[in-house]
Amino acid sequence: MAYRSTYLRPEKMILDLHHIQIAIPKDQEDTARAFYGGILGFLEVEKPPALRGRGGLWLKAPHVQLHLGVEDPFRAAQKAHPGFRVVSLQAAMSHLEASGIAYQFDIDLPDLRRIYIKDPFGNRIELLEVISS
Repeated sequence: MAYRSTYLRPEKMILDLHHIQIAIPKDQEDTARAFYGGILGFLEVEKPPALRGRGGLWLKAPHVQLHLGVEDPFRAAQKAHPGFRVVSLQAAMSHLEASGIAYQFDIDLPDLRRIYIKDPFGNRIELLEVISS
């Protein structure tokens, strides 16, 4: 099905990416804090009062806002995933190894190297380094 806007051209609508949301299981905020904060280095941001009762977390890193929302029943994202750019993929892999986090290589593309990890809930996450030519 083709969509056609009569109001806005696409280049006049989207400005940038505001946030990414990933689902987590109910009552697993502390596990999420340990992984996303302790391992990946995100900082927690206070959720607005109107949303606190829903559970989950809001996190940030430079240029990224990550929302972890409770989904019940929970189902991990197996294919859909965020891709987080890292300063050094080698340093990230060393950090993951020291933290006991397994990673899996994927095909490198001409301008980037990448690996995949799973969060404690089974969600797929890509870590990538852009290679300068």
